[in-house]
Amino acid sequence: MKLLTVTIPCYNSQAYMAHAIDSLLPCGDDVEILIVNDGSSDNTAAIADAYAQKYPHTIRAIHKPNGGHGDAVMAGLQHASGLYFKVVDSDDWVDGDAYAKVLQTLRSLSAPQQQVDLLVSNYIYDKVGVKDKRVIDYSNALPENRVLSWHDIKRFRIGQYILMHAAIYRTEILRACNLALPKHTFYVDNLYVYIPMPYVKKLYYLNVNFYHYFIGREDQSVQEDIMIRRIDQQFRVNRMMSEAVDLKTIKNKAQRNYMRNYLEIVTTVSTVLSIKSGSDAILRQNRALWEYLKTETPHNYSMIRYRPLSTTCKLPGRLGRRLIINGYRLSRRVYGFN
Repeated sequence: MKLLTVTIPCYNSQAYMAHAIDSLLPCGDDVEILIVNDGSSDNTAAIADAYAQKYPHTIRAIHKPNGGHGDAVMAGLQHASGLYFKVVDSDDWVDGDAYAKVLQTLRSLSAPQQQVDLLVSNYIYDKVGVKDKRVIDYSNALPENRVLSWHDIKRFRIGQYILMHAAIYRTEILRACNLALPKHTFYVDNLYVYIPMPYVKKLYYLNVNFYHYFIGREDQSVQEDIMIRRIDQQFRVNRMMSEAVDLKTIKNKAQRNYMRNYLEIVTTVSTVLSIKSGSDAILRQNRALWEYLKTETPHNYSMIRYRPLSTTCKLPGRLGRRLIINGYRLSRRVYGFN
């Protein structure tokens, strides 16, 4: 068994995938890198094969019909032989010094009695045109350099969640939770980090700036106008998150509160984007989303409906909508998200 599997989902990534792959190569024989070519029509497949031929003990190229980002992640998980599992998107990369510390830490957590379910590290919003890159770290909430339970965890700040960029799961956790990311759907990274979370009992926080999350391509799925055009997929992921976990079944209060807050922020984003769209049809879809949560997942609905963010999103009339949008813009400036 390898120590770590890193999966790189690639779709028409010829222009930038080498940067991601090269950043992961100083790794040692106990790491495998799976380049998943998701039905690309450019030279992605050839680049993947060339890397696999050059580094046969480290890199495997997996070719599959196009199924979207989530399907490529699932293909990587299916083929993974590592004790731990990490996703690095093809337009992102990792810091070399931090990578060495991550691997050293994972090696110390490889013995059966030392294994953790989730290792968390920091990530950087590497946004084009922004000089001072925003670092998302978790030192206020997660004690460093020791195995943690949820009883050890402090309060997360608003906008501070363990996203895919920060997460290295134990591979068996991802399989035990029956993770199944939908095909041809954007924003499934929320499902990837949310659905396994009830299975996480032991965590470890390594305070290093490991992952560079690139923001700046015009076609990037997190660009706001693109998110509005794909709002149906945001709604779908939102529903699937609420369906996947009944929050009242989570006994540990800190774990339950963390997941409640995550579901609340995703639902808030759905609502704010609906308001920003200015489309009556999308606003009707958003009302249908809230009604769906109320009727199909009533426990979760009751836990998020009257929370501060959800309540703010229900402010009526034009003035209410203006306040919601201004609050969203302020949050973007403060927290640096798209």
